Amino acid sequence: MVKAIRMNRVGGPEVMELVEVDLPPPGPGEVRLRHEAIGLNYIDVYHRTGLYPQPMPGALGVEGAGVVEELGEGVTDLKVGDRVAYGGRPLGSYSEARNIPAAQLLVLPKQIEFDTAAAMMLQGLTVQYLFHRTVPLKAGDTILFHAAAGGVGLIACQWARVMGVNLIGTVGSEEKAALAIENGATHVINYNQENFTERVKELTDGKGVSAVYDSIGKDTFIGSLDCLQPLGTMVSFGNASGPVTPFGLSELASRGSLFVTRPTLMTYTAKREDLEAMAKSLFGVVSSGEVKIDIRQRYALADVQQAHRDLEARKTTGSTILIP
Repeated sequence: MVKAIRMNRVGGPEVMELVEVDLPPPGPGEVRLRHEAIGLNYIDVYHRTGLYPQPMPGALGVEGAGVVEELGEGVTDLKVGDRVAYGGRPLGSYSEARNIPAAQLLVLPKQIEFDTAAAMMLQGLTVQYLFHRTVPLKAGDTILFHAAAGGVGLIACQWARVMGVNLIGTVGSEEKAALAIENGATHVINYNQENFTERVKELTDGKGVSAVYDSIGKDTFIGSLDCLQPLGTMVSFGNASGPVTPFGLSELASRGSLFVTRPTLMTYTAKREDLEAMAKSLFGVVSSGEVKIDIRQRYALADVQQAHRDLEARKTTGSTILIP
């Protein structure tokens, strides 16, 4: 038996319960993984509230790091004792241990600790595909990145600096603004004090940006479109304020033949060779120190309800992990 978070219905943080569950031997192609650290991400809120449905009783969590304890039939690329991490489905990282497909796991370089790995896999791989594949950026590009002081945002600020990209970030407080600048943002807009669309136009001499990366959703979507230069790309990769309201395609034409995409990490990592290439890129910038993973909150797994409350209240900055 192991302790894990389960939920019997969707709803607020109170639906998450720490219970004991039976953990059978790993099946074919699986390994038993003992978690040392677990990542907390906003997508966990979507699964908890039912925005992203799942059968009940449900599990939560898509990111973790730990040690391989047992191999299922047919697993040849891993061995017992390997230090590994993952970011993505299947759900269930909110647990002391779990069975997980070996194909989802990546062996960690020695210099990357478990805490760092659990905080960086989902968020770091997200930035990797956003910057290198969704809209391949190059030195000198200017982009807008919402929630620049969050876990994904701080990685994006640093990675943009490494690439020579001018990142304009939005934040909700002066404290978060200072944090984004410290991590490499070229400019920061406090959306509680300024109209971010107007400020972007000022910062770009009226030209707009080549790409907007928006994890906020409903509240920022139309304003983000207005920040783009002709032929620019709107990358909507999250819904923190709620799903984007349906809109007519003429909205894109009238603003200069814009592009819009709604990517997910699961699509970009569906092929093992793509997952390995993306992880190699992420491990490289983290191992070199060019991108540092800033873990600013740690909660015991038993305190996951409070962790979710703080996350939804935007009280967190940087990355957050749960300790089983």
